[in-house]
Amino acid sequence: MFEPRDGEKRLANDPAGMEPDGHVVFIGRISSPWTLREECPKNMRQARERNATATLVLDPAYREGLSGLEGYSHVHILTWLHHSPRNLIVQKPRHAPEAKGVFSIRSPARPNPIGLHTARMVAIDQSAGTIKLDAIDVLDGTPVLDLKPYFASVDAIEEAAIPKAERI
Repeated sequence: MFEPRDGEKRLANDPAGMEPDGHVVFIGRISSPWTLREECPKNMRQARERNATATLVLDPAYREGLSGLEGYSHVHILTWLHHSPRNLIVQKPRHAPEAKGVFSIRSPARPNPIGLHTARMVAIDQSAGTIKLDAIDVLDGTPVLDLKPYFASVDAIEEAAIPKAERI
C-alpha cells in the first residue's frame, strides 16, 4: 500500500510492534464513500471538491458526549489511520523534489498515524450517535479517536506561515 521511494528511511523499531502505553480507545468509526486508498482524497479540500458526504458514527457509550455540539458548524475529528505504516521517519512525497521528515509533511504514514480533519457538520443525531459531514478524506471504517468543536476565534491563525513550495 505504501511503496518505498528514493530517500526514504524507516525506524529501526516499528511502533506498531511496541508495547502500548496510552490506553487510547476508539469512540466510533467513519462511514465514507472511499474504500480504496487510490480513490480516497488526499486532503479535505479534495474531499470537498468531490462533493461526497460522510457520516461519523459514535459507539453507544460515547453518544451523550455529543450534547451541546449541535450549536457548532464545524468539528475537528481525530482519526486513527489504521492502514498506514508506522515505521517511516523520512518520506519522499510524490509531489516533492526531495525526501522530508515525517513531522514536516501531512502523510498518513507516521509513528502514530493520527489524522486531523476539520469538517462542516450537516446534521447531528445524538440518539443515533451520528454526525453527517460535508466531506472527509479517510477510508470507510476509519476509527475515530476524538472530536473537538472548531472555534474560529482560536483555531484560525491568520498569520500562519508555510513554505512557498507547499502552497498548493
